Amino acid sequence: MREMDRGYRTLLTKREREVFELLVQDQTTKEIASQLFISEKTVRNHISNTMQKLGVKGRSQAVIELIRLGELSI
Repeated sequence: MREMDRGYRTLLTKREREVFELLVQDQTTKEIASQLFISEKTVRNHISNTMQKLGVKGRSQAVIELIRLGELSI
């Protein structure tokens, strides 16, 4: 479900946002999985899905694009 409570549509799901917020804090896939109580494969799937949405080829590019779009702050 997309977050609609603020009157606008976001690009990321809540979980995708959580994953990327932890990723920019320099946490590993394993650490993110442990903190969110999900598998490492699920973390990688969230990252991959986000990269596909953005049309980028890497995690770093995804972070840069999310910041540019205002979807993520550091």
